[in-house]
Amino acid sequence: MNILCVIPVRGGSKGIPRKNVRDLGGKPLMAWTVEQAVSAKAGLDVVVSTDDPEMADIARNYGADVPFMRPAELAEDTTATEPVVAHAINFRIAQGRTPDAVVLLQVTSPLRHPDTLDRAVQQFFDTGVDSLVGVVPTPPFLWRLGDDAADTPVTAEYDFERRPRRQELTPQQIPYRENGSLYVSRPKLYLEHNNRLGGKIGLFILDELEGVDIDTELDFALAQQQLAALGKGL
Repeated sequence: MNILCVIPVRGGSKGIPRKNVRDLGGKPLMAWTVEQAVSAKAGLDVVVSTDDPEMADIARNYGADVPFMRPAELAEDTTATEPVVAHAINFRIAQGRTPDAVVLLQVTSPLRHPDTLDRAVQQFFDTGVDSLVGVVPTPPFLWRLGDDAADTPVTAEYDFERRPRRQELTPQQIPYRENGSLYVSRPKLYLEHNNRLGGKIGLFILDELEGVDIDTELDFALAQQQLAALGKGL
């Protein structure tokens, strides 16, 4: 079984400059995800796609393969993730290493349990889905702003007249938030549909502690706290 794991890291970052190499818990942010991928028992083919020499060196130091430097046209602020992953897939195919599945990991979600990636890969193949998306449970008490022209200015996403207690909710009643941590997909979704999701989609439910997505200084501070809670902190 050939499972390609693509970890995209770009040199440019407007929110937090150079955040992918910033120290988090004693190592660069991106190193957490690279180490998790390399140490997975599934034997992932871990490829870091980057346009940045420093990030390429960090990736190699933590055990990933950096077989190419990402082309400039795939490293712009407006570049979507899908063509970056497709580029890595096509590179491996050209080497005669066609993947059976593709794992996409985002380094801005560095908190994962040691067995998370293996469980995700196992679920992907056991359930026969075409794509698997990592999600975290969220509180169900959601509201939406209504149309200004509508009689009702706001609408509830739940029955507020019969407010349930959270501990009584069934898994089917709980909303799940896609946090960008991980995806497992059939290669054809990237190559034929330019999408990480499609076909029969499954949910891989992550622990709430794994739900952090670093985009701001506050996110960094929260990640430090979560690392300590997971036993991986300073």
